[in-house]
Amino acid sequence: DRDFVFLMAAYDIDPGTYVPKVAEMTNFNMWTWNTRVFPGIDHIVAGKGEKVRIRFGNLTMTNHPIHMHGYDFKVSCTDGGWVPEAAAWPEVTIDCAVGQMRAFDFVADKPGDWAIHCHKSHHTMNAMGHDVRNFIGVDKKEFAKKVRKLVPDYMPMGTAGMADMGEMEMPLPDNTLPMMTGFAQFGAVEMGGMFSVVKVREGLASGDYKDPGWFKHPEGTVAFEWKGEPKKAERAPSPAFDKTKTAEFNVVKPGVKSPHDNH
Repeated sequence: DRDFVFLMAAYDIDPGTYVPKVAEMTNFNMWTWNTRVFPGIDHIVAGKGEKVRIRFGNLTMTNHPIHMHGYDFKVSCTDGGWVPEAAAWPEVTIDCAVGQMRAFDFVADKPGDWAIHCHKSHHTMNAMGHDVRNFIGVDKKEFAKKVRKLVPDYMPMGTAGMADMGEMEMPLPDNTLPMMTGFAQFGAVEMGGMFSVVKVREGLASGDYKDPGWFKHPEGTVAFEWKGEPKKAERAPSPAFDKTKTAEFNVVKPGVKSPHDNH
């Protein structure tokens, strides 16, 4: 009922520049579907109960494991042609190597918003440099105070991982994209690059591909922060100790002198 296609490409574009490095082989920083990056990639819209086919080709210099949330699907086509129905196999992620085409089919029977993306983490980021140090958990407050004496607008990042960058709206050089961006009903989507959303809705007309907006979750199905008194954790009772059914062992840690060393 619906047939979608995208071609994957990659570019290395220095911040503030307009021309990609055409001789780059490995260090790309823009990962695109149909030359666009999220949130500029159209959503994949389908009506509940429709049969959907998604096909894609790889024009980059590396492979891309394409993963879709919420569904499993049947791999229906490879470079060798269409797979007979009896031979199609179920998957949730299908790898697409350099120069290959792949296609998969599924029945859109679960309404909602379902992520679809390359499963290589840095392929869901934009303008991503690869010489990034690991500062997770590092307290940089005192360091930042000293740097701001020289660079007043300095702002350290990475203490809470990469996701906190998705909500920052910092000035950027011309022709440069934020690393992670896009917002939904729960806040920042924290994605870029090769990422989109499969939106399944009831009652869509067969030719209606317009973005239906974000999914309205049924009452009582969304997690929320508990602000009342903490509840006592419920734990299962410990198993009864029965000496007639239990064997006891003396355990000696490695490196500790044992009376049995000579045995």
